[in-house]
Amino acid sequence: MGSNTPLIQFLHHELAISAAEMDVLLRHPELAYAPLPMLLWQYGLISLQQLAQVFDWLEAQCDQAQSLMDAT
Repeated sequence: MGSNTPLIQFLHHELAISAAEMDVLLRHPELAYAPLPMLLWQYGLISLQQLAQVFDWLEAQCDQAQSLMDAT
């Protein structure tokens, strides 16, 4: 899981992606080439609206990290 841990927690808590679904997806070799949110959508585990929600969350995480870096 590594650096995807906050994303996976978000997917589990906010979008109700089960641990079993995540386990299956994380074992796919495509994960090395495609972003996790896109794979979730491609395999029908999230809707297009939920995909947009994930990208909004990711953008907020980046903005938050940038703000922390700017403050130092």
